[in-house]
Amino acid sequence: MKAIRRFTVRPVLPEPLRPLSDLARNLRWSWHAETRDLFQTVDPERWASSEGDPVRLLGSVPPARLAELAEDRRFLRRLTAATGDLTDYVTGDRWYQNQSAELPAAVAYFSPEFGITAALPQYSGGLGILAGDHLKAASDLGVPLIGVGLLYRHGYFRQTLSRDGWQQEHYPVLDPNELPVALLKEADGSPAQVSLALPGGRQLRARIWLAQVGRVPLLMLDSDVEENGLGERGVTDRLYGGGSEHRLLQEMLLGIGGVRAVRTYCRLTGYPEPEVFHTNEGHAGLLGLERIAELVDCGLDFDAALEAVRAGTVFTTHTPVPAGIDRFDREQVARHFGPDAELPRIDVQRILNLGMETYPGGEPNLFNMAVMGLRLAQRANGVSLLHGNVSREMFSGLWPGFDPDEVPITSVTNGVHAPTWVAPEVFRLGARRLGAERTEDELAAGGAERWDVVADIADQDIWELRRNLREQLVVEVRQRLRASWRQRGAGAAELGWIDGVLDPDVLTIGFARRVPSYKRLTLMLRDRDRLMDLLLHPERPIQIVVAGKAHPADDSGKRLVQELVRFADDPRVRHRIVFLPDYGMAMAQKLYPGCDIWLNNPLRPLEACGTSGMKAALNGCLNLSVLDGWWDEWFQPDFGWAIPTADGVGTDPEHRDDLEAAALYDLLEQRVTPRFYERGQSGLPDRWIEMVRQTLTLLGPKVLAGRMVREYVERLYTPAAHAHRALTQDAARELAGWKARVRSAWHGVTVDHVETTAATSTAELGATLGLRVRVGLGGLTPDDVEVQAVSGRVDAEDRITDASTVPLKPASGSDLEGRWFYEGPLALDRTGPYGYTVRILPSHHLLASGAELGLVAVPSQDVMEGAGVLLR
Repeated sequence: MKAIRRFTVRPVLPEPLRPLSDLARNLRWSWHAETRDLFQTVDPERWASSEGDPVRLLGSVPPARLAELAEDRRFLRRLTAATGDLTDYVTGDRWYQNQSAELPAAVAYFSPEFGITAALPQYSGGLGILAGDHLKAASDLGVPLIGVGLLYRHGYFRQTLSRDGWQQEHYPVLDPNELPVALLKEADGSPAQVSLALPGGRQLRARIWLAQVGRVPLLMLDSDVEENGLGERGVTDRLYGGGSEHRLLQEMLLGIGGVRAVRTYCRLTGYPEPEVFHTNEGHAGLLGLERIAELVDCGLDFDAALEAVRAGTVFTTHTPVPAGIDRFDREQVARHFGPDAELPRIDVQRILNLGMETYPGGEPNLFNMAVMGLRLAQRANGVSLLHGNVSREMFSGLWPGFDPDEVPITSVTNGVHAPTWVAPEVFRLGARRLGAERTEDELAAGGAERWDVVADIADQDIWELRRNLREQLVVEVRQRLRASWRQRGAGAAELGWIDGVLDPDVLTIGFARRVPSYKRLTLMLRDRDRLMDLLLHPERPIQIVVAGKAHPADDSGKRLVQELVRFADDPRVRHRIVFLPDYGMAMAQKLYPGCDIWLNNPLRPLEACGTSGMKAALNGCLNLSVLDGWWDEWFQPDFGWAIPTADGVGTDPEHRDDLEAAALYDLLEQRVTPRFYERGQSGLPDRWIEMVRQTLTLLGPKVLAGRMVREYVERLYTPAAHAHRALTQDAARELAGWKARVRSAWHGVTVDHVETTAATSTAELGATLGLRVRVGLGGLTPDDVEVQAVSGRVDAEDRITDASTVPLKPASGSDLEGRWFYEGPLALDRTGPYGYTVRILPSHHLLASGAELGLVAVPSQDVMEGAGVLLR
């Protein structure tokens, strides 16, 4: 029979065991081994059946066992130690508290998904895992961060396979009362709520659930409340589900409702109000509109409020392709704002102008969430050096007249939270050299350039560690594969072959990620005969573990999954290649350490960062990857291999895949497998072990989320906080007025004449040219602009590359025609073809970049031809 109602019965813990509840409710246990060990001691069998979730564990332990533990002095001593350690962790000074700079009082970090732990399944892939790692690293560093997201009642889907290998989706209902979260409550004990106005007089209400991630509160909005209508209750039903209307409501709740939730949390707890708002991808971009509305209510006009909001906003883009950005029809967005809907005091056209693609190549009737995110943020970044380049190119239309490398989008390369992803065995090996506390600090906070202590670890110890982890993966794979085949309808009698799947002494390759087409799940299948030869080689075989989910609406991705599954089902190779369904955090934590090679073969440059290879590297797994994302930035032959790419202009996609697959097979046959199987005088694969050692020594410190968050603090959060403080109401009004004046006058700004002391078209290195420039400022003054000489090497088409800029100084007042003269020296500091030009930019001390307004004046063709701008 089926229950007509479901509710959660919580255990009553004996008084001595009450601290267990606090430990279970702070998600630090998900990356703190001692706390997890303590929970395992409570009841090892139930700990396993609860899949390592302390809340589920405590809900299932019999009262008799709890009473027994309440009398167990040894257990109580461990409980006291764990509780004291957590108190020290959340209240003591950490890296952030020991900085001398004037850092932000608090930072609000908005993301549509957060991957903290498998016990809180609110993530689909890399964006969410990155957001979770960001929160954990901020906690370890003591950064006063508030996370803001949605609580999805179905989370992302669970994946199984049909008998013929087709992906099937399941959406189990999540009861917040069974999750490690608690309702945020008002002083009178009622649930705190935020609400949004919808068209037609409707309301979208949401409760606020609080997950405590170490020191960091994570606020999660949940629309499944009785006061809502049926449609509104379903707004937070599932992650990345539904049509565009559903998606827009989710993003309104995340952005606008999220700011209101932050204000509510700070009011109720006394937490400092954030000075900086960080938008993790465009989904949360509407947060800027709510903050503008707050300032409008305080007496600022829209333009001044926009400047104040921009100053304290950071926007991170994660997608390298326009198709990955949420875009909505103009009329759809307009319907949700204005007098009869949300933000009634703001002119709807002003809202639309922030997101419309009003630039060459854009679609002027579409509202682009990433475009709005960039227009609402004074500071923006991509997530690797290469992705920064791609983003500057992709969004260059927002800054007309500037070369892509001057577009004000920087990059902070992603990192991963080592305490979450490093296997306990790897941690213990480091702790034997450094001690547990110092090893913990190195992994969490980072800061070292190299981990030279790895040099002291014996080859034998490294090799035994790697085999042990491989053996654990073999056991895990067989368990998961058996469960998968039972779900596919197989009987126990036909599954005896699974006991022979994988071999702990065979080179093991991992490939696990989402399954959009650009990640090329099936590239390894391009030449099946070659792949079979590799899998079944008599002396140097390989084995491959594959996992990944296709989006529920992506049938082409599902066909890729099915193609891979059918190959892996072949009795000739099924002991050497497996597909594991339902890829998630719990599986990943076993998969990364157990593999020898992490394979990544996206279409370059479509992988923004690709952090799975970082997690593998922290466990001594070597990367075999296309030079994309982070691997393009940090690859060295000392610790991995680069798959050559055939990404020339006009390459046929099928031919390109054939070429790159052949390059992959060649690498495996000629370089990777021989190195793994060849033995030195010690009987160990010396050269392989050295690559593992170099991976840990050189890559380990780079790939840490601690390094990433410190970069955000130093390069983006702190400058944003300073800009926020500088933008008082009066300063915001002054800046907005100045920008309006500059924009209206810019048509009259001209470079009229350029003179140089160069008499010939050649010059010697180290010489200095004198420049004299006559400019028209069109009603502006020299205080409003900067006149620059831009110089550098020139290519065959006379375009300046690797440019450097030098400001020129006003030489005198304006002449009778209102023209100004500027002068300055130009040092010839490079040999070869060399060129310069002159340009005028707006200049104000509150701008973060000279390109901020997207305005630039350059010489006309006539002026350039008369100036002699090239030296050869």
